[in-house]
This record gives sequence, C-alpha cells and structure tokens, in this order.
Amino acid sequence: MSTWLIPISKNETQLRVGRLTKAHGLKGAIKLELFTDDPERRFVPGAVFTLQVPTTSPWHGKTLELAELRWYNGHPVGFFVGVPDRTAAESLAKAILWIDHDLSETTDEEDAWFDHQLVGLAVIRDGVRIGTMTQIDHLPAQDLLHVATVSGEVLVPFVKAIVPAVDVAGGTITVTPPPGLFEELPAADAADAPAGSAGSAAPDAAGSAADLPAPETLAE
Repeated sequence: MSTWLIPISKNETQLRVGRLTKAHGLKGAIKLELFTDDPERRFVPGAVFTLQVPTTSPWHGKTLELAELRWYNGHPVGFFVGVPDRTAAESLAKAILWIDHDLSETTDEEDAWFDHQLVGLAVIRDGVRIGTMTQIDHLPAQDLLHVATVSGEVLVPFVKAIVPAVDVAGGTITVTPPPGLFEELPAADAADAPAGSAGSAAPDAAGSAADLPAPETLAE
C-alpha cells in the first residue's frame, strides 16, 4: 500500500498534510513542512493529526493535537498538546501528519485537485494511453507525478508545459513530454537531450521545467 494515501472507509481517507522537521526553541515547538495549500483550515487549534512514525517510536499509534500554529520568518512552527519541551519535540522529528478527509469533497479552484482525485487516472500522449498515475511528490521546486508504464516508473514534472490537461471526470491526464522522458533516445539524440530526460530517470529539478508555473494540487 502506498504510504501517502491510507484508505479508512468507502467515503473517507487520510490525507498527508505536513511533516514535523525539527525542534524549535525550548518550549516544545516544532518546525513544519506543509503539504497543504490551505493551512488556515487544516492547522487550527484543536486539529488532530494521525502520526506516521516508526513502530519503535513512543508516538507510534498515537495522535497529535495542535495547540497553536505560528510563523517565524515565513516558516510555520507548531505547538502541540502533550509536547512540553525540546526533548519531546525532538522525539517527533520527521513524523508525518495525516488528517481524515471526505473523498466527496471537491474544490472550485481552477487547476487545483486533491491528490486522491488524480491517482489512477490514465496518462495520455497523442491520444494513446501510455501509463497510469500512481503517486504525487510535493517538492519545493515543483510537484512530480509518478507514472507507471510498461517500461517502468517515470517521474513527470507537474507543469503546464508537460501536463497541459487534467480531466478527472474523464479519467485522463494529458501529457506532452520532451523527447526522452518516456523512452530512451538514440545515441546521437541523447547527447543533445537535457539532463534528467532520458528513460525513467527523475527530471532535473533545476532545469527549465522547474521555472514554469505548476498546476496546484490540494494534497492535502
């Protein structure tokens, strides 16, 4: 089972909304990496998160309640119930936060989707199905779509130039990839291909694709 989408029931799932990175100060605060475009709604006092931690962690099988979210120099910092000091905060480093989410929820924002809406969609190029979207990575530079193909997994930058259309109702994602992203180039062409574009290797996040505006995904 994928670690980022955990089914709970027919109409509900858990969505990954953040990761605790490291302790901040001495009073139990923890820096956060957010995986949501709506922190004002997801991270409110009283919000309860399911924790993804190793089985050896003292927090395994427990939940975490947010007491307060503050911003320091543009970075989110959380204060949580039952985390009174730096030692307790350090024991939560790298924990991933999940929330319960109703799969029937939709968004009216243009070019914005929840991750679970995209998983399983057919990936189409030139009218032909070439794979299935299986996962999304939310990286600082851009989002990456994992596409399962007959030749293996391909990582596709989720930018308009490469993913011009998403049709959730129709069950498709249309891609217009650069040469070499989904297939090996002939030796002569490979020498001229941009770094990271050959085969199923990960695209170079510093390449031109990273400079293009990405469609927004409501991961959570």
